[in-house]
Amino acid sequence: RSGLRPEMVWQTWIHAGMSSDSCTAFPALVCLAATWNPEMGHLFGKSLGEEALYRDKNMLLGPAVNIFRTPMNGRNFEYMGEDPYLTSKMAVSYIKGVQENHVSACVKHFAVNNQETKRTTINTIVDERTLHEIYFPAFKAAVQEAGVWAVMGAYNKFNGQYCCHNSYLLNDVLRGEWGFDGVVVSDFGGTHDTQEAIDNGLDMEFGTDLGSLEAFQNYRLGKPYLKLLKQNETSEKVLNEKVRRVLRMMYRTNMSEGRPWGTLASEEHAMAARKIAEEGIVLLKNNNKILPVNIGSLNRILVVGENAVKMMSRDGGSSEAKSKYEVVPLEGIRKYVADRIEVDYQPGYSSTASKSVNDSLHTEAVKAAKGADIVLYIGGMNKNLHMDCEGVDRESYNLPYEQDALIADLSVVNPSLVAVMVCGNAYAMPWHKKVPAIVQAWYGGTEAGNAIADVLFGEVNPSGKLPFSFPVKIEDNAAHAFNAYPGDGETVEYKEGIFVGYRWFEKEKIKPLFAFGHGLSYTSFDYGKITLDKKTIKSTDNITVTIPITNLGNREGAEVVQLYIMDMESSLPRPLKELKGFKKVNLAPGETVKVNFTIGKEALSFYTPERHEWVVEPGKFQILVGTASDDIRSSATFRVER
Repeated sequence: RSGLRPEMVWQTWIHAGMSSDSCTAFPALVCLAATWNPEMGHLFGKSLGEEALYRDKNMLLGPAVNIFRTPMNGRNFEYMGEDPYLTSKMAVSYIKGVQENHVSACVKHFAVNNQETKRTTINTIVDERTLHEIYFPAFKAAVQEAGVWAVMGAYNKFNGQYCCHNSYLLNDVLRGEWGFDGVVVSDFGGTHDTQEAIDNGLDMEFGTDLGSLEAFQNYRLGKPYLKLLKQNETSEKVLNEKVRRVLRMMYRTNMSEGRPWGTLASEEHAMAARKIAEEGIVLLKNNNKILPVNIGSLNRILVVGENAVKMMSRDGGSSEAKSKYEVVPLEGIRKYVADRIEVDYQPGYSSTASKSVNDSLHTEAVKAAKGADIVLYIGGMNKNLHMDCEGVDRESYNLPYEQDALIADLSVVNPSLVAVMVCGNAYAMPWHKKVPAIVQAWYGGTEAGNAIADVLFGEVNPSGKLPFSFPVKIEDNAAHAFNAYPGDGETVEYKEGIFVGYRWFEKEKIKPLFAFGHGLSYTSFDYGKITLDKKTIKSTDNITVTIPITNLGNREGAEVVQLYIMDMESSLPRPLKELKGFKKVNLAPGETVKVNFTIGKEALSFYTPERHEWVVEPGKFQILVGTASDDIRSSATFRVER
């Protein structure tokens, strides 16, 4: 959830056309994850919760924490990347921010909903270890660390049973193992069987029959449930438990004491959205230090690309938000330079025009680029069908609308080219060696254009890091390497197991285009030597890791210090490294800080399906600290004894 949807006509998906339901559009959750900053997660949740309060909403259907399994998933922009640890930490901070406003967060989509292709019918097969190590951790953290009040089931089936009334997921794991005491809600139209819904933990049914005044009566938990109760074919005790959980949520939200009023589309919330967008922007490449742009040495800037003028917050499926306003990138750039320099614009391509029109736009943009001092290309994807959009997956790993050819031609006529990519997913970059600077800007919400301008012109020093890997080609991705996406139309099996994202790239020694955790700065940082407070521990002990970080440059900047663990003597196959800690630190020029991490049993464990539990084995472990998964700056070893 990146903002509040407009009010709908009762029991339809038609907008009500109200004038009082405009809101702040916050960045997409993938941008939030790219901040690698739980403080931003809390700010995001708190601000969004305040907007929900003002609109008298008791539950926000988010955050979405499904793991990136393939770049083809049309809904990846709503999620928080490929790593369960990063996703967990960001989700917990978001949920706490929402719920301190007496508004329920609803973590979704439980579980293994990692593609939109056949999402309402596909049967997902995942082994027990992979579930617990990759696809469960963020949901578990939402329940046990954040105390989330609601969980939404997924559309798909898991092991043959629909997730919205799946006995293993809801009864055994969610309520049994994790102790969840909140409500389970179905995704809209995701309830298929009355008896299973009764028996398997579903509390609230959403949207099964839309369009009639009697819709609620026709739900699976409407008249069919009442009939079973009257015939004594189902337990009243189970019903009472469902009612108790719904009442508990009501007491936590709209019936709670001291519930505040909230605010909607305020200046404070706009600045929060801008801050998150700025922190999430990732500088992927900056050869010859072409960025930040020095406008004092320029006469003419050319901006190329439809995404420079396209509003992005109001599309994409259920992620849409009725934003009060949205600053597009061209507007932000022109506002920043004001009257100091000429800024021209060429669309370069159109997402709606014919090929002949696009050929003409391509030619005009390349012609205009020849005379510009610098070209700022603002492209990527959008929220059209088969792009970053709910309900359907992407059809190609390449950029749409012949953008690859356009970027390549622009680079030939003007070597001072910056590619600013607005999208929520990885994509091929056949032109990446020809472009000196590449910026991943995501969907930035209400203040997107201002945030982009602040980074391009150096008002903000970029500090975002990728929350997922960029494969060079789609076949480098594990699911595609196993031909295990999108399945055969009925079933999809996660044959890659725990080796998702960077875990797969490192196992197979595949070099990604840009690695998980990658992100540059306008300054540079030195990593000192790791020190450990002990070299040998028992499995129940903690170990303290300390590393000094120094800002070597002449401007203030923030660095995300990433800690990975390698189990060097495991009895089961484990990844070469797994993220188990990160901290974002802000440093003045020349400043040094000592960054501390505490590592314990949870960080060292793996899940063993034979024993159905997490275990720490004795043996040698390595701690690796760096600025990206493929850029480790310091390491140290220790032993775990029995």
